[in-house]
Amino acid sequence: MPARSTTDWTVVRRGLVSPATDWVRRNGGAVILAAGIPSPPVNGFAIGPFEVHYYALCILVGVVIASWVTTARLRAVGINGGTVIDIAIWAVPIALVGGRLYHVFTHPGDYFFPGANLWNVIAIWEGGLAIYGSILAGVLGVWIGCRRTNTPFVALVDALAPGMLFAQAFGRLGNYFNQELFGDRTTLPWGLQIHTSSPAFPAGLPADTLFQPLFLYELLWDAAGGALILLLGKRLRLPRGVPIGLYFLWYGAGRAYLETQRLDPTELVLAGMKFNTIAAITSALVGLVIVLLAVRRSRRLNDGSGLLIDAAGKSAKPQPADHSLR
Repeated sequence: MPARSTTDWTVVRRGLVSPATDWVRRNGGAVILAAGIPSPPVNGFAIGPFEVHYYALCILVGVVIASWVTTARLRAVGINGGTVIDIAIWAVPIALVGGRLYHVFTHPGDYFFPGANLWNVIAIWEGGLAIYGSILAGVLGVWIGCRRTNTPFVALVDALAPGMLFAQAFGRLGNYFNQELFGDRTTLPWGLQIHTSSPAFPAGLPADTLFQPLFLYELLWDAAGGALILLLGKRLRLPRGVPIGLYFLWYGAGRAYLETQRLDPTELVLAGMKFNTIAAITSALVGLVIVLLAVRRSRRLNDGSGLLIDAAGKSAKPQPADHSLR
């Protein structure tokens, strides 16, 4: 009876191969089920002469999710939820343009070089939307939409906060189909497989290398943040401005960490830090300031009767309507 081969854990710990791959190598090339999350073989499908990309579909579904959540939350505080579509008509296109411009700005080498096809600058369907560009431009679009529909801006963004996180969570599936947003090598059983034909696959690594699935981590983080804001809103009457502040704080904190784990290079570095990392930290700090200011304002209006107004909305004295969301 031949001796059983054992896994070379020294090689595994160095991140060169996964335990399953090492077992195959030491057992005569035996065929076993590969470990890790497989990447999809395609990123879209054709309808006649048109090609539909899953990345774009994930973005569209995310918009629908955010609109649905926002509409329900606005109606809960007596605001016409039908205005969400009118506002989205302004916010979504402006957010897409802002996200693409931000991405191109932070990755100029991918689009501007001798012989480059400049039409790729607008090829959003191939991936490449920077969330912070989308947020900054989207805020402008929401403000324009609120002005045109006579909707309170702060009430709208508070209602949007959890829906945005759910939308971003679903949108990360688009990164999965595009085989992007992954981290360093790993031997974890949920490591992500990336096809060597993908432009994002790091040169010089074995074809069976597994990577940290950062898209999955962010998906779970965003979904948890959206659920947390909804839970807090249900149990407590959050002061006006707190939900959107929590959005920036939660998303910025999580994204700041994930940015340090990403493999894809960035051409903008300040003080030794990626520009996107700085943007994420700034977002978290802005969110914290918004929350603190909103709580301070609430305490002042309620005669200092607590950090958060109780679930019944009782306070020491009458207060002006502020469309606080439950």
